[in-house]
Amino acid sequence: MTGKDNSNVWSATIEKWNAAHPNEKVTLKEQSDQADQQHDDIVQHMQAKDPSYDIVTTDVVWTAEFAAKGWLVPLKDKFALDTSKLLKPTVAAATYNGTLYAAPFASDGGMLYYRKDLVPTPPKTLDEMWGMCSIAKKKNMGCYAGQFAKYEGLTVNAAEAINTAGGKIVDDQGKPTVDSPESVKGLQMLADHYKNGDIPKEAITFQEEQGRQAFESGKLLFLRNWPYVYNLAKTDGSSVVKDKFAVAPLPGVSGPGASSLGGHSEGIGAYSKHKATAFDFLKFIEEDAQQKFFMEKGSLAPVVASMYDDPALVAKAPYLPTLKTSIENAVPRPVTPFYPAVTTAIEDNAYAAMKGDKPVDQAIKDMQSAIASASH
Repeated sequence: MTGKDNSNVWSATIEKWNAAHPNEKVTLKEQSDQADQQHDDIVQHMQAKDPSYDIVTTDVVWTAEFAAKGWLVPLKDKFALDTSKLLKPTVAAATYNGTLYAAPFASDGGMLYYRKDLVPTPPKTLDEMWGMCSIAKKKNMGCYAGQFAKYEGLTVNAAEAINTAGGKIVDDQGKPTVDSPESVKGLQMLADHYKNGDIPKEAITFQEEQGRQAFESGKLLFLRNWPYVYNLAKTDGSSVVKDKFAVAPLPGVSGPGASSLGGHSEGIGAYSKHKATAFDFLKFIEEDAQQKFFMEKGSLAPVVASMYDDPALVAKAPYLPTLKTSIENAVPRPVTPFYPAVTTAIEDNAYAAMKGDKPVDQAIKDMQSAIASASH
């Protein structure tokens, strides 16, 4: 069971598996391409103890919730998965209370897209980047955008600003710790640069796609987005930046910033009658050949660490070393069984702070108390 297969990787993978395992047949069922709908679909079927959900694709932020509710089979003992060759943050994202509950399938990290024709050397720090906004002003273009509409993307971007400034949204027990001077500093940066125009006014409406389109049409000097944008910006007929952009790690205070970790894992449904077959299939998707196929066919970020240094792959996807830096410096979004309410608390208050509807320190205090009440 997986979200809409927009990358076209699953049917070929399943055909290959079925050809080699005629007695362990896997069938693909697709959900919508909306993450919230995918989440709610899994919740409904697990509440109904549906045995047909043998393997479910879980966004990294759902693992804790599904594990805490007893809906995923712990990957230990006879279902122990070898994770030694996987990127550590992808394994951490599939772990809850010290136990692995899902097999990392594809990772994701934020990267800084920049106009290499206008900025020959990418900024390594946030101060350097904001200092380059004068270049954008001279060219009558926007300086910087990320995902600032009121949805999950804003949680990602606000968390990156807070974590990069040294703040922390929740502690390892899931208790809110966001009310700190560091968190205020991180969110204040976004609010200040929105107010002074370094972040263009329309960027408050941007999800991933609007940012991509603005960058591809030459309206932005810098864009924070995911790796999927790379191939599109190179190949879209409408892209005016095909040969004029490059990628760098997200800038931080003195080196790379803290990206929010994206990606998906595959969990075995607790009510499945075919747990052993499901586990065999999980081992199969971790094999190098499958991981390479996901990367080449769907530009999905591999979870196998060695792929990021494979010269043949890097030749095809020059962003891989940058993406590795991003994932290695990534911080998971708050690990909590109450994630849907926690993300709402973050995005609502970050949005109000950026728009200037409430002072930043008040927004951070409100975020802290909303997360506290969500966690009961």
